[in-house]
Amino acid sequence: MRKKLETLIQQAVTTLKKEGVIAEDITVNITLERSRDAQYGDFASNLALMLAKPTKLNPRQLAEKIVAALPEDSAVKKVEIAGPGFINFFIDSSSQSDIVKQIHELGPDFGRSQIGAGKKVQVEFVSANPTGPLHVGHGRGAAYGSVVADLLEAVGFIVHREYYVNDAGRQMDILATSIWLRYLEECGEPVRFPDNGYRGDYVSDIALDIYRNAKNEYRRPFELVLEDIPKDESQGGDKEAHIDALIARAKTLLGTVAYRDVFQVGLNNILEDIKNDLQEFGVDYQEWFSEQHLMDDGSVAKALKRLQTSGHLYEKDGATWFASSKLGDEKDRVVRRENGQYTYFASDIAYHMNKLDRGFDQIIDIWGADHHGYIPRVKAAIQALGADAAKLKVLLVQFATLYRGDEKVQMSTRSGEFVTLRQLRDEVGKDAARFFYVMRRSEQHIDFDLQLATSKTNENPVFYVQYAHARVCSVLRQLVEKGWARDMLSGMESLDQLTEEHELSLLSTLERYPEMLERAALTHEPHQLILYLRELANDFHTYYNAHQFLVDDAKIRDARLNLVSAVKQVLANGLKLLNINTPETM
Repeated sequence: MRKKLETLIQQAVTTLKKEGVIAEDITVNITLERSRDAQYGDFASNLALMLAKPTKLNPRQLAEKIVAALPEDSAVKKVEIAGPGFINFFIDSSSQSDIVKQIHELGPDFGRSQIGAGKKVQVEFVSANPTGPLHVGHGRGAAYGSVVADLLEAVGFIVHREYYVNDAGRQMDILATSIWLRYLEECGEPVRFPDNGYRGDYVSDIALDIYRNAKNEYRRPFELVLEDIPKDESQGGDKEAHIDALIARAKTLLGTVAYRDVFQVGLNNILEDIKNDLQEFGVDYQEWFSEQHLMDDGSVAKALKRLQTSGHLYEKDGATWFASSKLGDEKDRVVRRENGQYTYFASDIAYHMNKLDRGFDQIIDIWGADHHGYIPRVKAAIQALGADAAKLKVLLVQFATLYRGDEKVQMSTRSGEFVTLRQLRDEVGKDAARFFYVMRRSEQHIDFDLQLATSKTNENPVFYVQYAHARVCSVLRQLVEKGWARDMLSGMESLDQLTEEHELSLLSTLERYPEMLERAALTHEPHQLILYLRELANDFHTYYNAHQFLVDDAKIRDARLNLVSAVKQVLANGLKLLNINTPETM
């Protein structure tokens, strides 16, 4: 209906341009808002107020000319001018019920569109270091990113979902060294574990697997490991210098091949666990992109050479710096250290160069909110690489705090391990976890109530929405149990009998689904879909509690069954985009 009205207004504008009321060179942006109060109609436009100044006309007089130029349409019952020049549209009730026919015709495709026009969008999300299991913070980014991608796809974009695997660099070396030290413990060596090592049980599990398969192949005396190693923090030393020395010693004692063996076992084990965890959470990717690949194929060196050629790099104190402060960053950034090693940021520049070279129309990075300060330097890099910085859109995701009722849940163990995503799923289930994670704007902090998420009450929003779907299924089963047949065609012909206030409210809510879907997709705001589904479920439950559907009058019965079946379809369409189940019984 919104699109129909916009077309009618555009036709009126074209007429007024031909008549000279509106100059040909005036750009007209047509906006329509749904009226909050029924006395002002169903839709309102402020076009006359926006065009009053360029046309040098009183806005109310201009509104009268726009209304007079509007083509006749049976869907529009009347048009009124209110206040200083607002144009209010009242929709004919019989036209409102047409949405039920449209939903039944399109089924799972209702709401989908081609507004994205096949543009290629890359969505990179989660991309947690493969140094341990995913925790509840990663879970929010996973749910948010997957729904953002699915929404974009639903409105016509070609979406490429990608996970950037940080499988190179210091953190991976710390992991490999931690695994090796736990392996030495399995061998019977008297290991003192470093303060800065990875302490999770998963590290010991991987080490045990290596020991079972390799026995003493990677065993080295621990006194050799510790020889001349700087003291750890708990010994009065520097924990960073201590762990770096242990990494270097592991590489020396094991040699390149054996060290890489341990490194690769750790990486493969944890990465496989992350992939399984995300798949069970309803998150799939087209690509798992390796940071190490950028090192191996020379992409990092190639990216820096491109920046060097364009005059954006300089040497200082033995290091190579990117002059990012000239492109909006707060200060310049090191890309190659004095020892010749590339920084993490250098890999990031190469990765974004790779994204640009792959020809995406838009690049979306989804990061934790603590990475906010990283945005200007990456945008600066994109600009320095010769692309438009606006091509990159960074969406930030705030952390989630767990509660059980009023009691705050301890988010980490004594050894610093966070509650894992798998533990959360085991407690509340995939559906509730995904729903709660995207229930708020991504940049807003959320309090995740585990007790509420598992309750089977109307206060639990995911239960409330799923229950609406199940209730419709129950009504359709009851129809069969009564021995009645549903005449869908008769129901469609009798939709004009849906005149109850609750029915008109449902029709209005159903009609808003496509425009809501486009808005949620283009603004990257999945919570708008959640809000809509909760509203639709509330409208249905209110209708269900106030009226009987299986009445003796066959025409009204069939019309109402068509209406609630349309509700069921839209609930299913929305929940599918959230990758949440649609139960038929609850």
